[in-house]
Formats: sequence, structure tokens, C-alpha cells
Amino acid sequence: MVIVGGGTVDFDLLRELYASGGHLVGADGGADQIVEAGLKPELIIGDFDSLKNPHSWLGKTRLMQISEQETTDFEKSLYSTRAPVTVALGMTGRRFDHTLAALDAVTKYAAKRKIVLVDEEDVALPLTKAFSFTVDPGERVSIHPLAAITFWTSEGLKYPLDAVKLAPGVRTGTSNEALTGPFRIVPEEGVHAPYLLILPRKYLAQLIAKLLLEKR
Repeated sequence: MVIVGGGTVDFDLLRELYASGGHLVGADGGADQIVEAGLKPELIIGDFDSLKNPHSWLGKTRLMQISEQETTDFEKSLYSTRAPVTVALGMTGRRFDHTLAALDAVTKYAAKRKIVLVDEEDVALPLTKAFSFTVDPGERVSIHPLAAITFWTSEGLKYPLDAVKLAPGVRTGTSNEALTGPFRIVPEEGVHAPYLLILPRKYLAQLIAKLLLEKR
């Protein structure tokens, strides 16, 4: 599933995801971005305050209007859908408050579903457990805490995370570096705090493939 918001969207990437079988969901005005890319959303979710001409969609696609104002259109899309893997485009860029709100949403859903946030340069995967992945030696690997978290150990990273405590506003794991072979990140046993694994965007396809093979 590909959820598209009103932020910065790479239309070429969106077309690639659609061509590979991604089901397109417009988070309110994100539907207009899907159309601008020459595609059609299967479903539009939101309060429809930013969607151009909502009535023009009647009979053309599924509409799910949700009027509550306690969550963003991205979060409405998350709690209203299910998918093995969810790629989110257009949740960053343009408006800083929307970027922060997107991070808040994935913090809530990190333990419930597999979500990959995508921007112009990076992919960000919210996690609550151990994770391993393979990137090129010397590749940038960033670990950003979404809550206070202690790591038990790590493998394959230039700067080990053994007994390292990360927390927003205290310490983050920006710009670590992969060594040869796969790297592995392991939170302390019994710890389920959310954190973001951030990698260059070129690994998106490999990351999706790995997530599809894994159980939550």
C-alpha cells in the first residue's frame, strides 16, 4: 500500500511503486498529487479540507470522509487501512508541522504495522525490536529515538550501540556507518520503545522486500 500526502512527492517513484503493485491511497489532498502523477487513487481518506473538488470524485473511487479533528489525514489513513507493508510519500517537506505530525503518527503505529516513510533522500523505518539489514560498506545508517530507548548491542556498525541510551532531546544516533556485511541493531530485552532506522532511499526496494518476508 502507498499512502500519499500533501508534502513533497517524487512522481517517478510513485509511478514505480504503482507499477510494482502498490495500492494507492490519497490522504486527503494527497489524492490530487496522485492525479498529478497521472494515476488514480483507489481510496481517499480524510476530512477533505484540502482535497480539490471532493464532489468530483463521487462514483469514480472510494471515499472515506472522517470528520474528527484529533488526528491528521495520515493517521486517519493508518487506522482505517491494513497492509503487509505501507510506504508513505508526501508526509515530509513543504510544512514542518506536517513532518512532525507524521513522525508522531509512526511513533504510535511502530509496533502495529510496517511503515516506511520516504522523502527526497532517505527512507525511515519505525521499529520497536531488533532489526538487521545489508547495505554497502561505508553507507550511512542513522538511528533516531522516538522515545527513550536503551540498546543491548549492535553488529556491523562503525559506532557500536552496546549499552547505549538514546532519547529525544538527549542523544541521537545520527550518521553511524555500516561496516562489511549486514548490520544488526538489538534493543535491550523487554524494551519496546519506538525508534527510526534511516537509510539512503536507494535501499527502498530491498527494504520492502525484506519487510514482506518478515512477520511483525
